[in-house]
Amino acid sequence: MSLSEDFMSTDDLHPIDIVETLAAHHDWEFDRVTDDQIAMAVEGQWRTYSLTLAWSAQDETLRLICTFEMEPPSDKLGDLYDVLNRCNDMVWTGAFTYWSEQKLMVWRYGLCLAGGQTAGPEQIDRLISSAVMAAERFYPAFQMVAWANKTPAEAMNVAIAEAYGRA
Repeated sequence: MSLSEDFMSTDDLHPIDIVETLAAHHDWEFDRVTDDQIAMAVEGQWRTYSLTLAWSAQDETLRLICTFEMEPPSDKLGDLYDVLNRCNDMVWTGAFTYWSEQKLMVWRYGLCLAGGQTAGPEQIDRLISSAVMAAERFYPAFQMVAWANKTPAEAMNVAIAEAYGRA
């Protein structure tokens, strides 16, 4: 059964209601922070990622941030920013940034649903899985520049290649 079969009609569903149903379906820990925001924890291979999705009715955008803690040595920040740029050059569906004050690596994406558009459960599920896959793919590169004294170019060699097709 497809995810959309769990929903009679998404036309009248709030995007965060769909996210909440998906989180329950995947058995992820979640907290409905407000009517327009949900926070959840998704287990990955490297670590558990914190995801927050928030609906902004003002600009009709479903915002996603996927974070994990990272506290690199201050002398490695230049290399970390370099590897961030290299990672961002390899993706189209979001971007990494580092929030130094919070000591968080962040994957951000905004899904614009202007004009009363709605996102289906498959689309939101793909949004979430894409965020986790990006974090998993580039996590080793971030660690290599921060802790293994690798150059950004060397660190990118360990980034898991994006898979295409099906096995």
